Amino acid sequence: MGAMRTAINDALTDSEELLTTGEAAKLLNSSRQHVVDLCERGELPYTTIGTHRRVKRSDVDAIRARTQRLTRDQRRSLWLGYATAGRIVEDPERACALALGNVEHMRSTSRGQARRWMDEWDRLLRGPIDRLLGALVSPSPRSRELRQNSPFAGLLNDTERSRILDAWERAQRRAET
Repeated sequence: MGAMRTAINDALTDSEELLTTGEAAKLLNSSRQHVVDLCERGELPYTTIGTHRRVKRSDVDAIRARTQRLTRDQRRSLWLGYATAGRIVEDPERACALALGNVEHMRSTSRGQARRWMDEWDRLLRGPIDRLLGALVSPSPRSRELRQNSPFAGLLNDTERSRILDAWERAQRRAET
């Protein structure tokens, strides 16, 4: 069964990746029974493979996004993601070439989960630009993790990055008052 599941997931994008109810429970920090209950109530779409429920990672991420607020660092990272997306739109070929070079370098020194994120960036950078831009500007848990492992170093120069972070700080102060 494990080989079949791996073959199925290899053919899917990460957001379409099928998870067991146990894996979904870990992501939701809940019990497996809670995930089963979500499925039974129709709050979490599922499919069956044999007699086992499988749920899409994107559906689990959507539930997580509804229940988790962005931290200050994650909001700051999201602003940098917007700026990075803007730069990519200006010159997609240059931006993707730079990021792919960074992915190769980062992949050679990373292990475990970090290596998984480099593989995901590689797929995004070689795929449709819209999917890449979506990952950069989404508040989803998956995108939060991707931004923490960003291969876009060097796309924004230090002055641009400082200007963006200063603007973000000003916006945060306005929002707090």
